[in-house]
Amino acid sequence: MGEVLDICLDALLDSLRVFPFLFLMYVLIELLEHRTDITRRKNILRGGLAPLLGAATGIIPQCGFSVMAAKLYDRRLIRTGTLLAVFVATSDEAFVLLLSAGEGSKAFAVMPLVAILFVAAVGVGYLCNALLRGEQLAELADGEEVHGTRCGHDHEEDSPLRRYLVHPLLHSLEIFAYILAVNLAFGFVMHYAADAIAAFLQGGYWYQPLVAALVGLIPNCAASVLVSQAYVLGGLSFGGLVAGVCANAGLGFLILFKNTKNIRRTLAVLGVMYAVGVAAGYITLGGMALFGI
Repeated sequence: MGEVLDICLDALLDSLRVFPFLFLMYVLIELLEHRTDITRRKNILRGGLAPLLGAATGIIPQCGFSVMAAKLYDRRLIRTGTLLAVFVATSDEAFVLLLSAGEGSKAFAVMPLVAILFVAAVGVGYLCNALLRGEQLAELADGEEVHGTRCGHDHEEDSPLRRYLVHPLLHSLEIFAYILAVNLAFGFVMHYAADAIAAFLQGGYWYQPLVAALVGLIPNCAASVLVSQAYVLGGLSFGGLVAGVCANAGLGFLILFKNTKNIRRTLAVLGVMYAVGVAAGYITLGGMALFGI
């Protein structure tokens, strides 16, 4: 019983250390989102630079752009490659957790992860648009806007107090709960199955991208929390982290799956995202092995 209490207490303390950093990060994200609302510019993701711009916006650590891109794509207002560029670049909660990991911080991994996500997103976006160059688009009527804010919630009518205090606090508490759950799970696993975990990391090292990319496809911020926290706790390689984050598209897939008439198209996008995540993960692992990292 004492061991169980110790594991729970350690998980709670580790999670509490992260909470202040989470809150500050989400306040900054609200500020950034409010100051850089490009979702109102209806043609910004339709021109020749669309995949590049889509990747650049997707890199911003919030899932609102993936929701916005999914809405535009579902109405045939942007091309498939542009959607994929936004989806691949989307990191959801990953950057926040890496930057606020506290002890054993993995902040050094953020810039390489950003670079990999951006390059993969731009490459996949332009390649897909080139392969589907005959894809037909619909027109957006004058004055029409498609909104997409963080995690699909529209905060435009919120007071400054709710926007910069209440929403960051609630979101921080939500992520805190996920982190606590992951820390508890890892605490018990590491305590009772340390040898099995060590064996998996040694023998299953090259299988991690396959599993992590599958987890990343889950349309919930819990997926990015699980993948990122597993990396922070040493249970996942950097290549596995890359695979999971590349495959993650925030809540974007929920928007696409609502349209049952285009379920095959959505499944194809899902398959491409998984393939890109796995490929990016293995390329990263290969590069690390080559340079002895």
